[in-house]
Amino acid sequence: MRKIDVNDLNAARTTRRIVFVAGPGTEILDLAGPLQVFARASDIYRQNNSGAPIYSIEVVSISPVRSLTANCGLRFHADKTFRQLRGKIDTLLVAGGDAIEQNKINPEGVRWLKQIAKRARRVGSVCTGAMLLARAGLLDGRRVTTHWNWCETLVRRAPRADVDPDPIFVRDENIYTSAGVTTGMDLALALVEEDYGSRLALETARNLVLYLRRPGGQSQFSAALSLQATDRKPLRELEAWVLEHLDTPLTVPDLAQHLAMSPRNFARVFTREMKTTPAKFVERLRVEAARRRLEESQNSMETIANECGFGSVNSMRNVFQRTLKISPGQYRRHFRHAKHSMSKNK
Repeated sequence: MRKIDVNDLNAARTTRRIVFVAGPGTEILDLAGPLQVFARASDIYRQNNSGAPIYSIEVVSISPVRSLTANCGLRFHADKTFRQLRGKIDTLLVAGGDAIEQNKINPEGVRWLKQIAKRARRVGSVCTGAMLLARAGLLDGRRVTTHWNWCETLVRRAPRADVDPDPIFVRDENIYTSAGVTTGMDLALALVEEDYGSRLALETARNLVLYLRRPGGQSQFSAALSLQATDRKPLRELEAWVLEHLDTPLTVPDLAQHLAMSPRNFARVFTREMKTTPAKFVERLRVEAARRRLEESQNSMETIANECGFGSVNSMRNVFQRTLKISPGQYRRHFRHAKHSMSKNK
């Protein structure tokens, strides 16, 4: 790894304090995944640059005892309990888990979280850790996310929040929420990039053998994977046909005709089975196909837009902005740079 740009050195003179909050039945990957990202980023920086560590990391128990058991049965000891935590905090991240999901965190811990959040530069959650932020009133008026399977629960627990079930993580001012399990690592990489730039974040991802640094707007869901979940074989086989005909209109009558169904019956069955409309499903496949081409090919934007059925670059740009919160050009620069850098360092 080359040394970090001189502009980043000033930021690195101060060690940023990262505090992870865990409770009984913690989902271990919610904790260990992002924790390792910060630890590895700090190690990589110190190997290549002089100065203090860029991150100090602590695990704090939200229960009165330090000894905790994760939901997989692994026992671990937090550095301290919430009652023992003192001093300022740069980043406070709450890991999800059983006790949080079941609302079993005692009121004293919730009050502590509400107060300690005021001392942190930024506050976030991994997966169902958002439930504890909600209970502390920290999500009111915010756009947030969590694991797709818990979004309806979060809507009930945080009725004044705008819960978006699609993105892998969301930032709303200084509140950061992420989706299920491994997306905590995506969030942590984004925070490293925010703190010290893309080069360190990319090198950390490469060191941890993470294939890509995914932008927060990327969907939790794969269109192809959702098709595989249905019991109806004709629908499962529809994906291959659609991918072969992305450069055609792919209207409901087109899809229905391929399956020898009436358009009305096809639309009804598809929407019931897939929990989305045929049009939205096709759009997701177009986006996924375009993303792969942007990452892997040298084709022009016009060629990719036509190959994937968007009709025009402007149309493709509008869909990318709406679904990924990033333009095709930004997406290509982000991921082509990532792949190129990884290949050079192999």
